[in-house]
Amino acid sequence: MNKELFTRILSSLIIIPVVFFFIIKGSVFFNFFIFVMLLITFYEWHYLSFKKVYYLPGFIFIFFSFYAFYFLRNEGDYRFFLLVLLTCIATDVGGYIFGKILKGPKLTKISPNKTYAGMFGGFLLSVILASIYFNNLPFFLLPDFEGEIGLQIMTIVLSISLISQVGDLIISFFKRKSKIKNTGKIIPGHGGILDRIDGMIFAFPYVYILIKIV
Repeated sequence: MNKELFTRILSSLIIIPVVFFFIIKGSVFFNFFIFVMLLITFYEWHYLSFKKVYYLPGFIFIFFSFYAFYFLRNEGDYRFFLLVLLTCIATDVGGYIFGKILKGPKLTKISPNKTYAGMFGGFLLSVILASIYFNNLPFFLLPDFEGEIGLQIMTIVLSISLISQVGDLIISFFKRKSKIKNTGKIIPGHGGILDRIDGMIFAFPYVYILIKIV
């Protein structure tokens, strides 16, 4: 295991429990957490896009994205909120693992590290994790919920995974335009906050709009 991968794994083992603590606790804890994340993301976007034509639209979109995140956690269906969050995480992890192990043809020049194997790995792991969530985790975390993953849920999960991957590529495009590798250095082995939530900031608005339309 190389040093970069070890640092990445260690950071994830520390950060993921902390993030879920604030999300599950809710109330003032979650509000404080999301406000701090918003400020950091704003700063990183400023660093990434200053003097670019998409500078201001980017701030507006990020604010809307965080509002969607806030709404789904506090006013929407908490179980669905967790599904979106876990799908984005699974997509990111699946893409990284399958891409590193299988390698293969590159997906696009926008992000040279992305491969077709990673893309399908993201889809696969997101469906697997969603299945585990619906068939097992509710028994421990949400005992009032009964249900199994069906075709409709699977389609939603795959669409969330797709949007998450597209969001990742969009932020990669902006980073490439600015000639930088990462949006920050706050997370060892990962980069900035925006590097880690690039898929989520597109997935949550997508789900928010989907809920409002349906």
